[in-house]
Amino acid sequence: MDVIGIEKAVASRLGCSGGLAGGGWRTLVLLVVAIVTSAAALFASFSSSSGRVSLWFSVPFPALSSYGDVGSNSSTSWPTPPLSHVPPPLARPLLPLGPSSSPVAAAPPSPSPTASFVASKVLLHTFLRGLNTPPSPAHSPPPDTGGPATPSPTEPVNNTINEAVTINPPSSTSEISNAAEVKVPTSLRETDLQLIQAKREIADAPMISNDSVLYPPLFLNFSVFKRSYELMETILKVYVYQDGNRPLCHTPVLGGIYASEGWFMKLMQENQQFVVKDPEKAHLFYLPYSSLQLRTHLYVPDSHSLQPISIFLRDYVNSISAKYPFWNRTKGADHFLVACHDWAPYTTKLHNELRENTIKAVCNADASEGIFVPGRDVSLAETHIRTPKRPDSDIGGRPASERSILAFFAGQMHGRVRPILVGQWGGRDEDMRIYEALPADIARKMSYAEHMRSSKYCVCPMGYEVNSPRIVEAIHYECVPVIIADNFVLPFQEVLDWSAFSVVVAEKDIPRLKEILLGIGEERYMTMQMNVKRLQKHFVWHGRPRKYDLFHMILHSIWYNRLTQIPVQ
Repeated sequence: MDVIGIEKAVASRLGCSGGLAGGGWRTLVLLVVAIVTSAAALFASFSSSSGRVSLWFSVPFPALSSYGDVGSNSSTSWPTPPLSHVPPPLARPLLPLGPSSSPVAAAPPSPSPTASFVASKVLLHTFLRGLNTPPSPAHSPPPDTGGPATPSPTEPVNNTINEAVTINPPSSTSEISNAAEVKVPTSLRETDLQLIQAKREIADAPMISNDSVLYPPLFLNFSVFKRSYELMETILKVYVYQDGNRPLCHTPVLGGIYASEGWFMKLMQENQQFVVKDPEKAHLFYLPYSSLQLRTHLYVPDSHSLQPISIFLRDYVNSISAKYPFWNRTKGADHFLVACHDWAPYTTKLHNELRENTIKAVCNADASEGIFVPGRDVSLAETHIRTPKRPDSDIGGRPASERSILAFFAGQMHGRVRPILVGQWGGRDEDMRIYEALPADIARKMSYAEHMRSSKYCVCPMGYEVNSPRIVEAIHYECVPVIIADNFVLPFQEVLDWSAFSVVVAEKDIPRLKEILLGIGEERYMTMQMNVKRLQKHFVWHGRPRKYDLFHMILHSIWYNRLTQIPVQ
């Protein structure tokens, strides 16, 4: 009946109701042309031969207004809806929904019959409206949309792909139901559709309560994590830019307290599972620079200025966005960086899109400064690698029954918290082994590492910034970490339940630290300590990445947070 109604509407607009007499045959020809044109446009919208797939939704897609805004406003990125329940997927699942299923190759979703028919109605309505619309005067200026001015011929054109076209509704609500306004993305790519489909499947993940490899109580929602990880392994493709001179780019540093960025860079550049050479197939784009190398080679000693580093990053991103179309498609929202130096977040300030849109995986994950955005950015676990040739060595500790020290800390007096901690507890309590630096006479009897292996709780106060390598050290030595750093977004906080294996203490509660720790019952402590041991695999680097290790957990957080930015409704 809807098809008949559309045909009648076309006939009415064209004046074909009088049959072939009186010139009716001409209008009939126009009717045939209109229908053929609409069918051809519909077919082209679903063709994948060009490498792009257009998507027409059967219901309004309110969030897509923001999707289009990403292309027109450099300070805007996709909103951050939670991975909550969403409507059923448009196509078959990318992976089987059974908990024990093995991954299979993903296929791009096919448009549903309902979506196809509504698309035809939209196309026909647009065509009908255009029949009685007089042609626009030549050289008339475009309407002011509030976006940036059109670039001059000498300026590089910002080739935005993620745009939205607004189609006004017909005068009759029966012609196109369900909307007062329909916004249709004109250039959704196959990779975009795969991410949308993946997000739907994660939201509808089947319930899983047991696993032979992972321990579900460590996770906020194990079913969601498991499904998301499976889809990442099967779908995710990353393009690594080859631009950038060494040693500032492509030169990882694998030792020291900032080694996390170096190990990720090394393993990502060597990876064959996720990395693709064809950027058109990529879901994410990696900016392979080293924040530590920038600090080493560009910072002017005693200048107290990050300007040279910030200028380099601004120019680096500008050169990439001018050379390739990929940055401009989303204003950098599908690009990511991995940087562990304390200054890394601050060095993005000279490039608004880099700062506001790009996924920043950084060790200095401070939510109070307005640069790190939880839900978009990723808290990078800081690891102190002492033996780069064997990053997975020196791991393990004593069982809970052999840990005689209640709490331990020794370190430099960096930042605001450590002096308060040492001033409150240093040398005052035998159970609280809190030192400014481990005294030489004590270190000769028991090393720093042995103290951590022999303590129930390892205190991890922030330094100059909120992050500390002691958190991962505590996990490696199977010591329950006690984290004192207000506003610190913990690593993998979007999937891990940190309350299952750590204690978070507010800075104001440092005077009550012993009381808080003694208030944790023995059974609860034993469970937490065992959970730390189970957690270790997620915080270890390997020369060759292993499933669920630190490399994969970081990549999963980047993948997961990218999905949260994608509107699905």
